[in-house]
Amino acid sequence: MNAQRPAYWRYGGQAVIEGVMMRSPCYFVIACRKPDGEMIVHAEPIEKTILGKLQFLNRPLLRGIFMLIDALALGIKSLHFSSQVQIQHDPEIKPVSKPVQDIAIGASALGGFAIGLFLFFVLPTLLTDWLAREGWGSVARNMVDGGLRIAIFLLYVGLIGLMPDIRRVFQYHGAEHKAINALEEEGVVSVEAARRQTRLHPRCGTSFVLLVLILSIFVFAFLGRPPAYIRIPMHLALLPLIASVTYEIIRLAGMFKSGFLARVLLAPGLWTQYLTTREPTDDQIEVAVVALQKVRELEEGLTPAESVALEASAAGNTS
Repeated sequence: MNAQRPAYWRYGGQAVIEGVMMRSPCYFVIACRKPDGEMIVHAEPIEKTILGKLQFLNRPLLRGIFMLIDALALGIKSLHFSSQVQIQHDPEIKPVSKPVQDIAIGASALGGFAIGLFLFFVLPTLLTDWLAREGWGSVARNMVDGGLRIAIFLLYVGLIGLMPDIRRVFQYHGAEHKAINALEEEGVVSVEAARRQTRLHPRCGTSFVLLVLILSIFVFAFLGRPPAYIRIPMHLALLPLIASVTYEIIRLAGMFKSGFLARVLLAPGLWTQYLTTREPTDDQIEVAVVALQKVRELEEGLTPAESVALEASAAGNTS
């Protein structure tokens, strides 16, 4: 195996229920624990993505939103798989039919969108409209709107992190970051190497969301203050463009994360990750390590001997 560490790795991941999903350009792997503690590993090639089908969209300021859509679809698929592992192997949970599951997932997604629309658009508007009576201009009120969105976001993730089940997901989120940091910083993947790493990572979705909120403050501030029924759809229509610009910023900052400017740009998102990650246990790190090793094996075409060496390394460092 080549021990030299490339400048930039193309691996990412996501915490799922009692596990971690790791992805590469061509594959994704889900490793999670069943209720009895046994680990289950599932690997699949990544189906043709939007950018895979439409290569002309793979351009700066275009690709970001489509990559996010693909990532969201893969994330939902991974969460569904991990939830099924818990349901199918827990005798206390009564299984339900697939149509019922699909309806529940759809209702949850729709409910989440409605809650997000209220929290991040309607509520800030209601809270700042009274400032007009105090003589505040549209730019100032829009800036306050943006500040409220960030405050609501931080309060939300801080509160849900107090829930025991969400806390465990946040621990797996930290394990995912530690495993990827071990690969990027030391060129190896093992529980011991991951344990030494920080649970923060510049390419995290938390950093992305926060930077979208920050950038939207400056974009929305100078769009005036039309009625809410115009302003909210206008803001929603601009979010894909803001998200695409944010994606390019994070992508460049991730490639040059040791530089001063990159550290400044990434700092707010990294600080926020203290809310969305928790220090994982070694058995949680082991799950992330196994998922990352497997996706590396598939992506890089490791030989059987190299694969066995990777597995032995992980097993030898699980304490």
